[in-house]
Amino acid sequence: MTHAPAWLINSFIYLSAAVIAVPLAKKLGLGSIIGYLAAGIGIGPWGLGLVTNVQDILHFAEFGVVLMLFLVGLELEPKRLWNLRRPIFGWGSAQMMACAAILTGVAMAFGVSWQTSLVAGLGLALSSTAIALQAIGERNLMPTSSGQAGFSILLFQDVAAIPILALLPLLGMMAGDNEAVTHAHRALEAIKTVAVIGAIILGGRLLLRPLLRWIANSGTPEIFTAASLLLVVGIAALMQFVGLSMALGAFLAGVLLAESEYRRELETDIEPFKGLLLGLFFIAVGMSIDFGVLMKSPGLMLAILLGFLGLKLVVIYGLARLMKLPYQERPVFAVLLAQGGEFAFVVFQAAAGANVFSNDTASLLIGAVALSMLLSPLLLIAVDKLLLPRYAKHRGPQLEEISEQQQEPIIIAGFGRYGQIIGRMLSAQGMSATVLDHDADMIETVRSFGYRVFYGDATRLDLLRTAGAATAKILVLAVDDVEQSIKIVDLVRENFPQLQIVARARDVTHWNALRDRGVTHVEREVFESSLRSARTVLELLGQPPHEARQTAMRFRQHNIELFERMYPHRKDRSKLIAVATQGRLQLEEQMAQEREQLAQRRPARWNEENIKEKGL
Repeated sequence: MTHAPAWLINSFIYLSAAVIAVPLAKKLGLGSIIGYLAAGIGIGPWGLGLVTNVQDILHFAEFGVVLMLFLVGLELEPKRLWNLRRPIFGWGSAQMMACAAILTGVAMAFGVSWQTSLVAGLGLALSSTAIALQAIGERNLMPTSSGQAGFSILLFQDVAAIPILALLPLLGMMAGDNEAVTHAHRALEAIKTVAVIGAIILGGRLLLRPLLRWIANSGTPEIFTAASLLLVVGIAALMQFVGLSMALGAFLAGVLLAESEYRRELETDIEPFKGLLLGLFFIAVGMSIDFGVLMKSPGLMLAILLGFLGLKLVVIYGLARLMKLPYQERPVFAVLLAQGGEFAFVVFQAAAGANVFSNDTASLLIGAVALSMLLSPLLLIAVDKLLLPRYAKHRGPQLEEISEQQQEPIIIAGFGRYGQIIGRMLSAQGMSATVLDHDADMIETVRSFGYRVFYGDATRLDLLRTAGAATAKILVLAVDDVEQSIKIVDLVRENFPQLQIVARARDVTHWNALRDRGVTHVEREVFESSLRSARTVLELLGQPPHEARQTAMRFRQHNIELFERMYPHRKDRSKLIAVATQGRLQLEEQMAQEREQLAQRRPARWNEENIKEKGL
């Protein structure tokens, strides 16, 4: 009988464990991460022993973190990233230095050598990007101040992993077990690092877009998917070649492509692979927990685990106070950054390889980090159910939450700059609405101006019911996050079919996604203001105000009709471009004819001489 290959058997084991453990964990309210970790423990060397090559699987599964950072980079345009430079290098460096210094000092106080204490402190100061970003996404915290601060700190940690790894050979040399590293070798490594980063930036600016355009024109979607994966794999390989963080390189590539027209297509192609590999990563983390070391020194393991978690919680909570984060968000912020991180595995394994400390010490630290990642989702659940209700009552300004059934005919989800204008206009007409938003800073600001806004996430079904979605007539969907917007629409369509939706669309892709879900009342967020600016330009050029207004209205009507003609061909790029080009030419021809007719009916006072006289 022919035996099945090992990769097929292992794939069956991983998928079976995930399919069983993750839904069970979700059913118990523990979250998907706990399910993946439990699945890894169950099939690993200390469980059923179905899989033994843990390290190989962990190296492969780390690519899930790389894909996640690439997708995060796609969401950050370079301008927005530049605006975050201060929290990244300010609060990020403060968190790293404070946590590392305290952890190092405590270890040295217990008689541990300074080299081991330093590496342990630096490694344990890192946090899990995968767990934290997934929790931030699930809780919809990214638009909030705590979400932005947490992301900035996590990004700085990914950057900080590079000098930490570069420091290890020097520490090993000081321990007397490594040969001296020559200045020429260090200079060569530095040149390679700068060259690779420069190649990524230059290639992203000059080469990637034409290459992706050429591939897209081939008309084969599977090749575009392959090119998307090739892009991330190639950049990760380059970064690995010079000893840098693969995740950092992928993030940098994502930022460079954030303004590309292929951004959404790249996200759609890579998202399924990211989810699968992240799940595999957490399974591998569960398998990597060395329960032999734990059973050999259970007291020491427990002391390291509780010690570094407790110290980081105190430091990060104090940092949250200095950053003046909202009171209600500080406990979750501290828990998200307190657990150990994926890069700690790399740091401790590299430290053992450089003879900074022994393999047993590395196993002990890796076990503590893995257990902290296992405890982190449980701590979040405890914070949600035990701490936050009491915390909201006794600490700081309490945000008003929906506790009684609302009966207003209108619900406004999102009360930023877009939702506020709608709310003010309705209020001026004597109409009241139930307003929801989840940004604590914004709520406190608008409340100071006399607005009543409830604190809550509109993607929660129970909150929508309490807000009166079952009896309301209209939902104004004014949130600025595209994924959240789509999630709310799906939730409303399934549970409140009578509710009419008036939605805000960020761009054409978002507009199409809303139309796919049957939402017909959709407005692009900058369309009307752009028309107003165009009217002003025409008036400054000398066109009479009423003619400028008519021109803008005709353009508006034509644009809406063109969108309706383009919508059926949204998935056929070549046909979509053809329809758009034909529509533009028709509009230009129509406008040219109207200008000729107007010129014949009015005095010749709007001509080139008149424009020159105005100095334009």
